[in-house]
Amino acid sequence: MVKRRRRLPGEKTAIFLNGRLVGYHPDGKSLSNRLRERRRMNELSSQVNIYYSHKLNELHILTDKGRVRRPYIVVENGKSRLTPEVLARIKSNELNWNHLVKMGIIEYLDAQEEENTLICIKEEDLTPEHTHLEVDASNLFGVVAGVLPYPEHNSGPRITMACAMAKQSLGIYSTNFSHRYDTRGYIMYYPQEPLVQTSIYKALKLREKSAGQNCVVALTSYHGYNMADAIVVNRSSIDRGLHRICMFKTYETEERMYPGGQKDKIELPTPEVVGYRGEESYKHLAEDGIIMPESEVEGKYVLVGKTSPPRFLEEISVFGAVEEKKRESSLSLKTGDKGKVDSVLITEGPGGNRMVKVRVRSIKTPEIGDKLASRHGQKGVIGLLVPHEDMPFTASGIVPDLIVNPHAIPSRMTAGHLLETLGGKAGALSGLLMDGSGFSGNTEDEFRAILKKAGFNEYGEEVMYDGLTGKEIKTKLFIGNVYYQRLHHLVSNKMHVRSRGPVQLLTHQPTEGRAREGGLRFGEMERDCLIGYGASMLIKERLLEESDKTIQLVCTECGSIATHDYARNKDICPICENENVEPVEMSYAFKLLLDEIKSLYIFPRMMLKEKG
Repeated sequence: MVKRRRRLPGEKTAIFLNGRLVGYHPDGKSLSNRLRERRRMNELSSQVNIYYSHKLNELHILTDKGRVRRPYIVVENGKSRLTPEVLARIKSNELNWNHLVKMGIIEYLDAQEEENTLICIKEEDLTPEHTHLEVDASNLFGVVAGVLPYPEHNSGPRITMACAMAKQSLGIYSTNFSHRYDTRGYIMYYPQEPLVQTSIYKALKLREKSAGQNCVVALTSYHGYNMADAIVVNRSSIDRGLHRICMFKTYETEERMYPGGQKDKIELPTPEVVGYRGEESYKHLAEDGIIMPESEVEGKYVLVGKTSPPRFLEEISVFGAVEEKKRESSLSLKTGDKGKVDSVLITEGPGGNRMVKVRVRSIKTPEIGDKLASRHGQKGVIGLLVPHEDMPFTASGIVPDLIVNPHAIPSRMTAGHLLETLGGKAGALSGLLMDGSGFSGNTEDEFRAILKKAGFNEYGEEVMYDGLTGKEIKTKLFIGNVYYQRLHHLVSNKMHVRSRGPVQLLTHQPTEGRAREGGLRFGEMERDCLIGYGASMLIKERLLEESDKTIQLVCTECGSIATHDYARNKDICPICENENVEPVEMSYAFKLLLDEIKSLYIFPRMMLKEKG
């Protein structure tokens, strides 16, 4: 309870408009009530909010931008203004939402005016003290959280995670995907609408852009392959199209103009071109240098052949004549990518130059390491694909698509996941879509009645048999339907390995990142582990041999880096011109450090002595 400050006799209320003091009034509370009544009578704008602070005896009138406002039904003397008569007129399309706002039945409150209200969630709980009523109980959640079933049965962090993962789910992101040339796009082959839906899901018409499938899920451990959030998946379900998606990736290139009036040319490069890649790379190109649709490509195949003018306008040949040599600058597939050319678009770029876009498609079948998640923040990666015949089965022959570890439920407190399993099973047996809206959805008792009527165990548990031995599993297993989403984290887009490859020009160390065929970073902490283990030769191999080992000549007199003089064919120190130099094995990054120290006018010296 807020302790109210006793008002002094004759004390006036300070009136603020958008935080600026505009005057004083003898009775701020009655003024705030009168202003609110005027707003409900449509004499004041519905966007004005009035907040009276008892503690400070201040009245704040707010009309500025950027306030978050929510709609509520106005309550008077414990009764909602949204009467059955008004509801009947709404159903007959006489009234719409804007009419309700103008009539003062619905009003928008911001964070400050909410301080002066007592809001009721359900109409049957109204008392004379209440000032407002929620339009719908599930409005307490945002748009994304409102799509999740039974959010009031899950812990807060899990709802946050489920919202984040709903945005990563793969389905049909746009109905005109076949005409779009997005950089990357994923389309699910057989998306389904969930068996357990919410009112917000229906209001947003998300069934038209579904992003998941209803899976038969059993809760049990399976030979340790679903430890720590891993999921065991029925391989035969995947063969039948479970969570199968198609990835579209667009590559583009343009004929660029250069300052000298020269221009790139899209054509089939000839062997005379500088940097010609060999016949194999260009084998799918047509005569115009552009790849044919439905060609199967992989590795570094060229998609669009392109040549560029030479970097320098004139190049003098052996015979003194001026000769122009074109450079190879074709558009090729990135390393590790493969697929079929879906379509080719030839168009003009913003500058009026010819532009080619090539869309490559590849089917991404679920594999070990791919990520799946339910709508309750229960995420996991596929740990094992099991053939249909080796999966456990029920007495009626139902084989689960997924096996999830029961340890994932109690510690995460996601009771909503269990309720959805029960609701999905009831929905599948009754042929009806179940309502999982927050605070107002179908209850567990309703699901149990449906299951009992259909002749199933009312708690969703069933006797199951081991697919490997055929023996009955001693414990009944909880099995039902859950809506699972396949997430954007595909192992085929992340898998990265390197034995040899490119190095950086400056440090001579391996490049960084999957896109540049880079190595995996062996950092300070990894080095510390090897030091603690005593594996000194392994440290030398990782940080020197496999990285930037170089052999530099060092002068024995002055200790500076020496060079090989090719004219006189001897090793010589450029500073003291001493020929007594020795080869020293070092990291190229160390040699670079010495050069950078020299740029500060400091002369670093390496004093050599006999080995041993």
